[in-house]
Amino acid sequence: MLNIVLIEPEIPNNTGNIGRLCVGTESKLHLVHPFGFVINDKNLKRSGLDYWVHLDVTEYANFEEWMKNIPDPSRVFLMSSHAEKSYLENNFQDGDWLVFGKESVGLSKEVLEHFENHLTIPMSKLIRSFNIANSVAFVIGEAKRQINLQVK
Repeated sequence: MLNIVLIEPEIPNNTGNIGRLCVGTESKLHLVHPFGFVINDKNLKRSGLDYWVHLDVTEYANFEEWMKNIPDPSRVFLMSSHAEKSYLENNFQDGDWLVFGKESVGLSKEVLEHFENHLTIPMSKLIRSFNIANSVAFVIGEAKRQINLQVK
């Protein structure tokens, strides 16, 4: 099972879509406060549809509380548009932690300094970033592909 981590998510529709993606890929969602919305927000529920009840989700009061739950920091991968290594060059394993920052600014320098594995999603220079739900889908898709190849 992959662990998808959203640090301080701001947009309920994105979080709902990512929750639905986690249900469909049998991944666990970790949400780190503060949020830019209330978890019972109607937009969150609408984008997560009726899948939200099937979601394996854990909320953390803050970044420090979340960090206490990581068994192996070497398997934590932070997604950043400033990273040099592409997620397509990484070797993923079952149980990895894939970490995404808030929609407006990504991951803070403080968060980035706690872990050494930083990955980027290659993109055209015409844009700053992809939508976070799309970014999570890209990375989960590649990680699941690799994990399924390892199982065979």
